[in-house]
Amino acid sequence: MNHRRDVHGILLLDKPKGVTSNFALQMVKRLFRARKAGHTGSLDPVAEGLLPICLGEATKFSRFLLESDKHYQVVAKLGIRTTTGDSEGESLSEKPVSAYSLSAMEKALDHFRGEILQTPPMYSAVKQNGQPLYWLARQGLTVERQARTVSIHHLELLALTEDCLSLEVRASKGTYIRTLIDDLGEWLGCGAHIIKLTRLGAGPYSAQQMVGLNTLEQLASTEGAEALDQYLLPMDSSVASMPDVVLCENTAYYLCRGQAVTVPYAPTAGWVRLTLKNHQFIGVGEILDDGRVAPRRLTQEVVSL
Repeated sequence: MNHRRDVHGILLLDKPKGVTSNFALQMVKRLFRARKAGHTGSLDPVAEGLLPICLGEATKFSRFLLESDKHYQVVAKLGIRTTTGDSEGESLSEKPVSAYSLSAMEKALDHFRGEILQTPPMYSAVKQNGQPLYWLARQGLTVERQARTVSIHHLELLALTEDCLSLEVRASKGTYIRTLIDDLGEWLGCGAHIIKLTRLGAGPYSAQQMVGLNTLEQLASTEGAEALDQYLLPMDSSVASMPDVVLCENTAYYLCRGQAVTVPYAPTAGWVRLTLKNHQFIGVGEILDDGRVAPRRLTQEVVSL
């Protein structure tokens, strides 16, 4: 019998093109025979690359990856605008493409560096009146969406041909690369859409750490689900950038029962990573206005403290 098991950690999956993030998640959950799993923000089916998947107790910290900066490489085709902003959509318009020089393209890209306003695309998971926009879009409906401020930290032109360009993008949470390319195409006056999108990084993680579904399937079939655990990163790797607060046994006892505690030399504000003196990670907390440390997300292992 294929019993589910308690397994905790973060898998950096190399999601293949053509599958949904949820399909990839369910595959990983089945291969690990994990009781609980969740991903950290969807990658479109047309996209490939880094998809962090949290297993077990690591799901408690997935929000910090969801809110992290992302790193992409994108190839866009100029001259055609589509309904979805990528190659899976239907053509909305086709226009001739000017012979853009590198300097002219760099000038256009300058308009999209730094803080910019983006309107979420209709084919997105953003909800309006409780309904995902993509659900409305599939019914042929278009509704007004509120523009959001996002940050394009890095936008580099990697290659430019007559009707294609390749970009490297580092952007804040909530940035839609499809919208970025669509808006760039409108700015250029010819339209554009994505033909290839690869996520290279998410928060503290990079593509060099990824593992593919094929590798997981082969190992699981020959050595069993437990052999896959070698690919798991510790759950606290998702919050490694937070400052550490080390708790003594007495302080940890009260914090693990929901009480805010005073910890000498703790930071004066923000989120903190909570550990015991033996370096055991027990969760994350937040500094209150009065300087005490309040528990926010704790691992199951601390209940017996």
